[in-house]
Amino acid sequence: LLQLPAPTAAAIAVTGVLIAALSWRRPLSNVTRALLAIAIVAAVSAQFGFNFGRDTGCALLGAMLALKPSETVSLRDARSLVGFALFAPFSTFLLDQGPTSLALGLIGATLALGAMHRFAAAEGGAPTAGFAAPLKQSLRLLVGGIPLALAIFWLFPRIASPMWGVPGRAQARVGLSDTMSPGDWVDLLADDRVAARARFEGATPPKSAMYWRGPVLWSFDGRTWRRGAGADATPPSIVPSRTRWTYTLEIEPTDRSQLVALDLPLEIPAGATATSDYSLRSARALAGLTRWRMTSSPPAAFGATLSASQRRRALQLPGGFDPRTVALGRELRTRLHDDRAIVTYALDWIHRDFAYSIAAPPLDRDSIDDFLFRTRVGYCEHFAGGFTMLMRSAGIPTRVVTGYVGGQWNRLGGYWMIRRMDAHAWAEVWLPGRGWVRVDPTAAVAPERIYDTVDDQLPDGGLFETLQGPRGISQVTDWLKQNWNDMVLGFNADRQSRLLAPLGLRRMDPTELAIAFGIAASLALGLMVWLGTRGPRERDPVLRAWHALDRRYARLGLGRAPHEPATVWAERITKARATGAAQLQDLVARFTQARYAANVADGASVRGLVRELRRHRPS
Repeated sequence: LLQLPAPTAAAIAVTGVLIAALSWRRPLSNVTRALLAIAIVAAVSAQFGFNFGRDTGCALLGAMLALKPSETVSLRDARSLVGFALFAPFSTFLLDQGPTSLALGLIGATLALGAMHRFAAAEGGAPTAGFAAPLKQSLRLLVGGIPLALAIFWLFPRIASPMWGVPGRAQARVGLSDTMSPGDWVDLLADDRVAARARFEGATPPKSAMYWRGPVLWSFDGRTWRRGAGADATPPSIVPSRTRWTYTLEIEPTDRSQLVALDLPLEIPAGATATSDYSLRSARALAGLTRWRMTSSPPAAFGATLSASQRRRALQLPGGFDPRTVALGRELRTRLHDDRAIVTYALDWIHRDFAYSIAAPPLDRDSIDDFLFRTRVGYCEHFAGGFTMLMRSAGIPTRVVTGYVGGQWNRLGGYWMIRRMDAHAWAEVWLPGRGWVRVDPTAAVAPERIYDTVDDQLPDGGLFETLQGPRGISQVTDWLKQNWNDMVLGFNADRQSRLLAPLGLRRMDPTELAIAFGIAASLALGLMVWLGTRGPRERDPVLRAWHALDRRYARLGLGRAPHEPATVWAERITKARATGAAQLQDLVARFTQARYAANVADGASVRGLVRELRRHRPS
C-alpha cells in the first residue's frame, strides 16, 4: 500500500477494515460480494485511468485481499486468505526494490508463515493459544533459507538483459517529462526525494555550473511546451572549453526514457542517444536504477550554425495567443535592434518588476500575457516560458531547457544528491558567432533560489555537525540507500562475473558460475536439512551441561544408560576406578540437589555447577 497512490491505498485499507467488521459474525451473501468485487475493480481501474500497469495490478491484488475476508468462514478459507496474502509482499518489488520494502516484506512473510503454523496446529488438534511459538518457527524457516537465498543472489548465472518485459506503471512517477505547462511542477518542486546522485572523478564544478540538462522543449501551443517534431536529428558539433568534468551519474527509476547530464555532455554513453539539442534519452525506459559514466564541458561554442528548420522551430509562435507579448517583442526589435541588448533589457525588467513564488496564481487563456503583464509572480517554468515567448516575438531563436540545477553535497558518502525539488527550467538563445547560449531568467529575479540554497548558508562545520538535525538524517538515510543501490540493485552480470576477482581469480563464465552455484546451493540445502531435522536445543543450561558430560563419558564406553539414575551411574563409574570418579560423585550430588530438591538453588550456585560440569573431563 505504501507504493500505491495515497487515495488508492487509503481506500483499500478502509475497505478491508469495513469488510472484516461487517463479515465478522456472518459472511456476506454471494450477491453482495459480487457487487463489491465489481465496484472495487471499477474504482481501482478508474483511479488509474483504465490503463493496465504494474501499479494497477498491485492495487487490484490489494483490493481483492481486502474483499477476501467477506467469504472467510472456515479454517480452509483462512489458509487460502493467508496464502494469497503472501503474493502482496512479493508484488511490492515490482514497484520498489528499496531496503524498506524488503524489511516490510520480510515482516509480512514472517507473520503469514506464523499464521500458517497456527492453522496447522489447530487442524491437528493441538493447542492454538499464543503467537510466540508459531513466529519462532517462521523465523527459523526464514533464517534457514538465508544461505540459499544468498547463493542464488551471488552465484545464479545472470543475463545482461531481462528475458521478458514487465509492464510499466499506469500512472507516471513525478519527474521530468517532454511537456511543461503552468502549474505542472508544483508537486515536483515540493518533493525532496533524490532523483539522481553524481560522484565526480577529480575536479568538481562550482555549484553555479551544475545545470543538469534534460528534455529541450521547442513547440508551444499557447499553454503547453513540448519537444515537438524533428527533435531526433543528429546533434550539432560543439567547441568544448578546456574544462572537463568526469563523473558517474546514478539515476533513480522514473519509468521514462529521459536522461540528464551536466551541461554539455561530450560523449554519448552506451545505451543512450542524443537529440539535435543534446538532450539524452535512454534506449530503454528507466524502470530500475541505472548508472551512467559521462564527461561534460561548458562549451566555448555550441551550434555555431543554425539550419533553416531549426530557426523555424525556434521562432514558432502560437497563433491567436498572447498578443501583448508579441507586440512588446516586436517593439524591442524595432527599438534596440541588437539581440544581446534585447536579452539584457528583458532580464533587467524581470529583475526589477517580478517576484519568485511557488504559490503562483493561476493564469488565464493567454498565459504568457497574464504572467508578464498581470501577476508577475511565478517560478522557473513561468520565467523560462515567458522569456522564451518574448525573445521569439523579438525574432531571436530561443528554446526552453528543462532539467535540474545544483544539488546537495552528501559529506558522508562523498557525492552530490540531486533532488526532485532541484528541477529547473531555463532558456537558450541563439546568438550569431556564439551559437546557443544559456540564459536563466529565474536567476535574474531570485538568484538565491538557484545558487544560494539553505544548505549553502549553513556553517561549514565538521562531519558530526553536518549530520545533526533533519538535514543530517536525510544525508544518512540517502547514504544508506546509496550503499544498498551499490551492493544490491547494482549487482549485475558483469559484477557477478568478477565476484572472485579480489581473490586473484579471473572472470567466471556462465558454466563456472553454474558449478559454483551448484556447490553453494548444495551446501545451503544441506544446512537447511540439518537445521530442520535436528532436535530442539535444551533450554535448561544445567541439563545442557549434564548431557554434554554424559557424551564425554560415552566416548570411553562409560555413558549413562537411559534407564540408569544419576547416582547409580556415578557408583558404576567409581567401581570402574575411572580417574575423576570422586569429583563426578560430588557433581552428581549437586546436580540432583539442583534438579529435584524442594528448595531451588540460587543463581550463583547454579552458574557454578554449570561451569564445573563443563570443565569435568573423564579419563
